[in-house]
Amino acid sequence: METIRVEDLSKSYAKTQALSEVGFTARAGTVLGLLGPNGSGKTTTVRVLSTLIRADSGRAWIDGHDVMAQPHRVRAAIGLTGQYAAVDDELSGQHNLELIGRLLGLSRAAARGRATELIERFRLEDAAARLTKTYSGGMRRRLDVAASLVGRPRVLFLDEPTTGLDPRSRTEVWTLVRELVADGVTVLLTTQYLEEADHLANDLVVLDQGRVVATGTPTELKARVGGLALQMRVADPAQGAQAAAYVAEATGVAPGVDADTGLIDAAVADVTALRRVAARLEAEGIRFVELGLRQATLDEVFFALTGRTARPADPAQDPDPAQAPDPAPVTAGAAERKPR
Repeated sequence: METIRVEDLSKSYAKTQALSEVGFTARAGTVLGLLGPNGSGKTTTVRVLSTLIRADSGRAWIDGHDVMAQPHRVRAAIGLTGQYAAVDDELSGQHNLELIGRLLGLSRAAARGRATELIERFRLEDAAARLTKTYSGGMRRRLDVAASLVGRPRVLFLDEPTTGLDPRSRTEVWTLVRELVADGVTVLLTTQYLEEADHLANDLVVLDQGRVVATGTPTELKARVGGLALQMRVADPAQGAQAAAYVAEATGVAPGVDADTGLIDAAVADVTALRRVAARLEAEGIRFVELGLRQATLDEVFFALTGRTARPADPAQDPDPAQAPDPAPVTAGAAERKPR
C-alpha cells in the first residue's frame, strides 16, 4: 500500500527550476530515502509535500489525501522535523511537548500524558524537567523528533535529521527511526550521509538538478553501477599512478585514487577484472599490499549517477531557493485543532 504518491511535481523560483516532473512512491511502514547533492530539490520536495509551499504543477497524495486540494487533511496525517531543532530553549523538554499537545487541541491531562509517554520513549526522563537550552545536540534532536510525533502522524518527514550530530547521537536517531517504522509509521528521509541511507532506507530516490535520476532499493542501485568494486594499494606509492592506469585499462573505468592513503578503487562488473589487474601488475613487476573486491557503496552509486560526491549540507551555500531556516515542526493535526 502506498502512503506517499508523487506525480510530475514541478516548482520554480524566478529563473531557477527547483523541481522538474518529479515522481515517486513510498510504501506504508517503510523508509524512503531522498538523496541528492546540495540544491538538487530535496528540501523543496519535502516542503511541497508537507504543505509549506505549493508546487507549480503536478499532484501528490499523502495517506490518500491530495496535497494541493486537501492541505488540512494532509497536515493532520504528517509530522515534520527539519534540519535544525525547533524547540523552545526557555522551556523544559516536558513543557515543550505539553505545549504542542495543547496547540493540537489536547486537554491538559491528555497533553501531559502524551508528553510523558514520548519523554519515556525517547529516553529523556532524566532531563525532562531541565530547560532545553541545557540539552546536548543529540538530546535536542530526539526532543525535536518527539515533538513531531505528539499528534501520532502516519507519515513523518525527516529533513537531514542528523546534520551536525556526533556519531553516537546519529546512531541514537537511527534507532528511533527503526522503532517508528516498526510501529507502522512511513518515513521520508532526506540525507547527504550515504551511510545513513544505506542503513535505514528500504527504497531510494536520487535527485539531481530537480529531476529524479534513479529509483530502487540500495542493493538495486549498487548493482546498477556494477555491484562490485575493486580495491587496491601498491607497496611503492611512487608506482600508484602507473597502477591506476592499469586498473583503468583492465576495467574500462577511471579509478578513484586517495592521495592520502594510496587506495585505488573502481567499480567492476564481475570478478574477472580482479584477475586481469593481478596479472598485469605481476607482468609489470608492481607489488601490491592489498587487492580485492567488495560491494559497491552508495557513495560510488551517488557519484556514478550525479557526477558529484556527497557532502554534508551547508545551507549557507545551498542554491536551493527553498533552503531557508526551518519553521516550527509540522505536527499531525496542527492546522485544524485549537486548545480547549
